[in-house]
Amino acid sequence: MEEKIVSSAANALDYKGFPADKSKTGGWIPASLILGIEFCERLSTMGIAVNLVTYLIGTMHLPSATSANIVTDFMGTSFLLCLLGGFLADSFLGRYRTIAIFALVQTIGTGMLAISTKLPQLRPPVCQAESPTLCKQATGSQMSVLYASLFLIAVGTGGLKSSVSGFGTDQFDENDEKEKAKMNLFFGRFFFFVSLGTLMAVTVLVYIQDELSRSLGYGICSVSMFTAILIFLAGTRRYRYKKCAGSPVVHILQVIVAAVRKRDVHIPTNENLLYETAPEGSRICQSGQFRFLDKAAVIIKEDHATNNIMSPNPWCISSVTKVEEVKMMIRLLPIWATTIIFWTTYAQMITFSVEQASTMKRNIGSFQIPSGSLTVFFVSAILISLAVYDRLIIPIWKKWKGKQGFTNLQRIGLGLFLSALGMAVAAIAEKKRLSVVTKFGRNTQNLPLSAFILIPQFILVGSGEAFIYTGQLDFFITQSPKGMKTISTGIFLTTLSFGFFLSSLLVSVVKKVTTYGGRNGWVGDRINNGRLDCFYGLLAILSFIDFGIYLVCAAWYRKHTAEKNLQAEMVANKGSPTEKC
Repeated sequence: MEEKIVSSAANALDYKGFPADKSKTGGWIPASLILGIEFCERLSTMGIAVNLVTYLIGTMHLPSATSANIVTDFMGTSFLLCLLGGFLADSFLGRYRTIAIFALVQTIGTGMLAISTKLPQLRPPVCQAESPTLCKQATGSQMSVLYASLFLIAVGTGGLKSSVSGFGTDQFDENDEKEKAKMNLFFGRFFFFVSLGTLMAVTVLVYIQDELSRSLGYGICSVSMFTAILIFLAGTRRYRYKKCAGSPVVHILQVIVAAVRKRDVHIPTNENLLYETAPEGSRICQSGQFRFLDKAAVIIKEDHATNNIMSPNPWCISSVTKVEEVKMMIRLLPIWATTIIFWTTYAQMITFSVEQASTMKRNIGSFQIPSGSLTVFFVSAILISLAVYDRLIIPIWKKWKGKQGFTNLQRIGLGLFLSALGMAVAAIAEKKRLSVVTKFGRNTQNLPLSAFILIPQFILVGSGEAFIYTGQLDFFITQSPKGMKTISTGIFLTTLSFGFFLSSLLVSVVKKVTTYGGRNGWVGDRINNGRLDCFYGLLAILSFIDFGIYLVCAAWYRKHTAEKNLQAEMVANKGSPTEKC
């Protein structure tokens, strides 16, 4: 009996609902199956997103700004729905069922998209060579089929992405030092598979879409997702499962509602009079910030039943620890808000930058690179930056500072600066492209200018993503309460969502403001008629301003963290539970 207890993973069950036996469940084999479905998800989603703008402009004959907004709205919706997927996984379905169900939804969506691009009835007629400017746009019914396909893909991506990393870490016991080390390695391999899937998408799939058949490319996405589902289900007996513990969103709302209900209550000066139910070892000391929320932990007469016995209603009273957990989440918000602009600049790399490349020379000898495949430099910059950081910067930093590389806040700041610099470089490159347009005419389809002048902007923003993505993921996971890791990851992913939505908003506003008196706006219907360099310049200015604001927010957060650490040391030195909180 004792041997069986030792071999069981902590807080984990097998597929029958019994304690998970370490020798039969978990580890790298089931984790590899989970990495496989994440690889196919990235292959599918990025294989669609990175080259969608050329399809919308070239085949569906939509204006440039409209096409860019459709792509960014699609990506924004995908990441926003991660919150829905996380809620369902935590409250009802569990991560395993969430992954299986939403992966199937994404498979159906990619299948519909493949069909819609194949059937001639679902796209407008081809433009006539003698009048390329008089192209008939896609009808409402044709666009509705396309929108339905993209929405299903977005729903599938959101639900799948919310649970796949968490389910992967579930396969390792964090109470076992050997398995905990493997869990840390899993995060690195997870991001590697994300980047590898993206790399395959922007090279192989984009080439197939442009040179062979777009419907074939999307069909490969659907088949790969369906195959990944079958492989994922094959590991059902080997996975470790966690019970649904309820959504942290509900816990946050309970604290807020309780504080509002007791808004007129006075907070006692003696902290020991506040309500607390957490075990002593896991309690969080009361902080001096956001004091209004402390009212949720004040005990009043209505919280007692008959005979003066506590009858706690979670919507009326919350423990000090729960209140402090909510405060911890609130303190993440300034960093969250100042990282949104990065993903707005990222959105330009898969929309306008791809459209820029489509008007320029992309030949290497007799081979013409698909315009969407130029983002390979973007992905390569991510992989190279990560390799340089791991193999070069970390050893140097360890010898010089005695630390294991940059802190998560430093990595985020570096990513913001590189992206701002990337947009400034992009503005200069576009100004050069427009000078060639002016010389050879705005109707020139293939400008005598190499698309490789776009490489610096891809490299700078790609390197920025390598630092900001890993920094954000580390920050939101390590700085959030233990019971709110899933929702914290979801909040991190919403920065991507709001960044894409902000891109759509900026494009719409700039187009409306700069289009007057018959003049073409900065982001016109055709890229050669606009002033994309001015739009990029605006983004560069906004990015540098945001970087300055981020430095202030990061300094504020570090100061508060230092105060909390000092308080924790003082509490540890006292050693008395009654003095702790």
